Amino acid sequence: MTGFIVLDKPKNITSFGAVARVRRITGEKKAGHTGTLDPMATGVLPVMLGGATRFAELLPCHDKGYRAEVRLGITTDTRDITGNILTENKSSVTAEDLQTVLKRFTGTTEQTPPMFSALSKDGVRLYELARKGIEVEREKRQINIYSLELIDFDEKNQTFTLDVFCSAGTYVRSLAADIGEALGCGAVLAALHRTRANGFRQEESISLERLEELVRTDCLYEHLIPVDKVLVGYPAVFVTPAQAIRFKNGGALDRERIKVPDSYGFFRVYSPDNTFLGVGELREDAEEMTVKRVYLPK
Repeated sequence: MTGFIVLDKPKNITSFGAVARVRRITGEKKAGHTGTLDPMATGVLPVMLGGATRFAELLPCHDKGYRAEVRLGITTDTRDITGNILTENKSSVTAEDLQTVLKRFTGTTEQTPPMFSALSKDGVRLYELARKGIEVEREKRQINIYSLELIDFDEKNQTFTLDVFCSAGTYVRSLAADIGEALGCGAVLAALHRTRANGFRQEESISLERLEELVRTDCLYEHLIPVDKVLVGYPAVFVTPAQAIRFKNGGALDRERIKVPDSYGFFRVYSPDNTFLGVGELREDAEEMTVKRVYLPK
């Protein structure tokens, strides 16, 4: 079984745990996900099955979308509501205050990753250090927040809801904390739902319960997204039968003997009968298209 499933991850389960559930339900031993969601978070979690795991790093789109609920007047060590409270302040932010501050956070900026994250420092996960009370210096990373839309603001309870569209590597927990700091009252992420990731949207996602039903009724293949459809952002190249055999065996293809656009980068490679063979790479001024990944359904 090879392809992608867009899982609607439930709350209070790790992304690893969610993939393990998918593995048990489908019976597919090889499975992985394309981007971690915190246990408290829900929503779009693309899951790769079988040979699809070989293409994780080649997904053409890495941007993410979230709906985030933020609570003002409190800070925690994890920057979300699950952490230990560090400060509590009376907050009296107005909608006008909030809108003014939000404008500062759109566009290209730098963000410091939280200690409670899966990033590593000298081979050790940051969250492992954080649980021991150890804080280390983290390098700021450049991120891009394409849009921040205020969906709702409860001035009485000092909570608000945002739609966030951002680049990969953006921590919404840190964004919430930074907004709270800019407002002078502190803030934590109270709830998070991912609405899109790697080109997949909420509308395509299925729950674990629905996945079990699809497997039980032998209808899973109708919802399994083919690898080449996920890679549709790359141009397609069709090769001859002899070239197809060479490509599948890992051999490079002579640029002059294949019909490729006047460009370079990654290409989806197909046989004459429209069978997806894998991804080839053509470097600028190169004479051959090299094999980046061969598609192995099993």
